[in-house]
Amino acid sequence: MTVTSDQIDAWRAEPSETPHLEFKEAKTSFNQQKLHRYCVALGNEGGGHLVLGVADQLPRQVVGTTSFPNTQDTQNGLFNKLGFRVEVYEVNHSEGRIVVFKVPARPRGTAFQLDGAYWMRSGESLVVMTEDKLRSIFSEGEPDWLEEISLNVTDAQSLVDLLDTQTFFELIGTSYPSTRDGVIDKLLSERLVIKTASGFSIKRLGGILLAKRLSDFDDLNRKAPRVIVYSGSNKLNTRLEKEGSKGYAVGFQGLVSFVMNQLPQNEILKDALRTSSTLLPEEAIRELIANALIHQEFTISGAGPLIEIYENRLEISNPGTPLVPIERFIDGYQSRNERLSDLMRRMNICEERSSGVDRVIHETEICQLPAPEFRSDLNRTTVVVHGPRPFDAMSRTDRVRACFQHCALRWVMSEQMTNETLRERFGLSKKQAGTASQIISATTDSGQIKLDESVGASRKYARYVPCWA
Repeated sequence: MTVTSDQIDAWRAEPSETPHLEFKEAKTSFNQQKLHRYCVALGNEGGGHLVLGVADQLPRQVVGTTSFPNTQDTQNGLFNKLGFRVEVYEVNHSEGRIVVFKVPARPRGTAFQLDGAYWMRSGESLVVMTEDKLRSIFSEGEPDWLEEISLNVTDAQSLVDLLDTQTFFELIGTSYPSTRDGVIDKLLSERLVIKTASGFSIKRLGGILLAKRLSDFDDLNRKAPRVIVYSGSNKLNTRLEKEGSKGYAVGFQGLVSFVMNQLPQNEILKDALRTSSTLLPEEAIRELIANALIHQEFTISGAGPLIEIYENRLEISNPGTPLVPIERFIDGYQSRNERLSDLMRRMNICEERSSGVDRVIHETEICQLPAPEFRSDLNRTTVVVHGPRPFDAMSRTDRVRACFQHCALRWVMSEQMTNETLRERFGLSKKQAGTASQIISATTDSGQIKLDESVGASRKYARYVPCWA
């Protein structure tokens, strides 16, 4: 519906701005990035209108604006940038030209984001949404799959037969109770089990974490992690395939040990001697597997975490697309399954501090491996850890990806990337500073990093930060 001058005057008569209405003078221009953020924020607050050319203080005079002269191009640009349609209207008010942006409300259970940030308004400012706000949005009206009942049993003995309570108490660092009632009380207090009139109900969360045999739970059996080992660098010849049988928590160490034993060996030079080691240290592999278990989308039926081992790489994937944009994996964190994440943290399986990917990147740099690939495919998230590859054999894409990840890692460590640090990452000599500069230029041209202008324009002392910093 077209916005008219009468509608503008009705909005101007409002005693104050509302969650659905924002005025800006913008006489000659309006910052493009700020426009994007306001559209995201208004959408996250239920949709509304951003009005340019009207003073935001009473009596809200029409001052007119020359911003965004081509409203159709502006509308197309917003759609390409934001991924949702914002209607743009030009209103020829008697007191001056006004531009109105009509922003739709976000879909229920989701939030609009811009370059990994979920914006909302706070007074006169734009701020990133708090975790609590995001959590409440994502959980709108939908039952938590993990909190639903998986299996009903008639007595306490059946619970102990189905759940590995001994390992559970070991993982949380608590002495095993002297009575069965003490065991049951703990399961009840952790809300893994519910007491019913006819016995007990085991929640899916309790089963997925503590099951002695996932096959005992019909709705959890397909969520077991699978490990496939191939003979070459493709899927043509399968050497070994094994499916996890235990719950994630009680079977985690066994799963990690099995994967480590199947990994290809990586020869490294240390103290002038060649020694063999696994593709990545166990600590990094542990983080990747834990992430795949924790951040999967459980509501996708017939799919579970998958670990594929080739002669030259390791691929770990899980159902569901990531909540955090891939380019923000290093500095961002958002758990899809809050209670699962919390319990696995308390069992020392994960840290829940967003440091897992940082550690993986750090370890690949120490081993001078190609940078890991993070992919978001159809209903699946995948990380690929590549085996050793000489610098000369790395493609331009490999080098740019490594440069971005190195820059982002330095930034989260409160440091900055330089030509020197990038040379160290690739194992290049000082004489190869020009090669490092070419990689930095290519990564800058791709829009993934930018020059830190606060240190001046000197190329000798140039420092770089991620594009989102």
